[in-house]
Amino acid sequence: MSPWGGEPEAMADEVILLDSWPSMFGMRCRIALAEKGIEYEYKGEDLRNKSDLLLRMNRVHKKIPVLVHNGTPICESLIILQYIDETWSDGWSLLPSDPKQRAQARFWADYVDKKFYDLERKVWTIEGKEEVAKEELIESLKLLEGELGDKPFFGGKRLGFVDVAAIPFYTWLYAYEKFGNFSIEAECPKLIAWTKRCLNKESVSKSVPDPQKVYEFTLHVKKALSS
Repeated sequence: MSPWGGEPEAMADEVILLDSWPSMFGMRCRIALAEKGIEYEYKGEDLRNKSDLLLRMNRVHKKIPVLVHNGTPICESLIILQYIDETWSDGWSLLPSDPKQRAQARFWADYVDKKFYDLERKVWTIEGKEEVAKEELIESLKLLEGELGDKPFFGGKRLGFVDVAAIPFYTWLYAYEKFGNFSIEAECPKLIAWTKRCLNKESVSKSVPDPQKVYEFTLHVKKALSS
């Protein structure tokens, strides 16, 4: 009971995102939070000198991103997306209501995680293996493009779970093209058209960094790895 009488006011949610700006997995969380209109505090992490908060909030993997909601940590980006979707469930949902469609969305988001991160790193980090990694990456992108088909988004007419899971990889495509000396648009035009539709959404464009900045970051990392 409020000392002034009547019902007490509901406490506002405390939402904190522990993240690092180049992280494709963190970008997912930023997009989902923006799409849902959730206010949050952003805490950028130096992954070479992890904060005590991060080490406390993710004691198992000690990785970003971590969503801290009213003191409770939620870890792993796809789990965070589902948590955001279920916790702030009013109005639009990332995941479809139909169980079969929901299972398919989870499958393709998992496919993105299992295929692209390691393949894309190979394009620019493993000397002498770039061509093989490039071919595998293009093959995987074409398979994803086939799932998109002629739909505007993987979620249908609007952004959905797979779109939010996959679009952050766009920010790294420029770097992969530079290192691999190839054009993804020439190989997967529908997929690149999809990225442009996603970027027309403010929730996406304001949540992802400039691909040139990411490319410069990869140059710095590649130099550090070779020294």
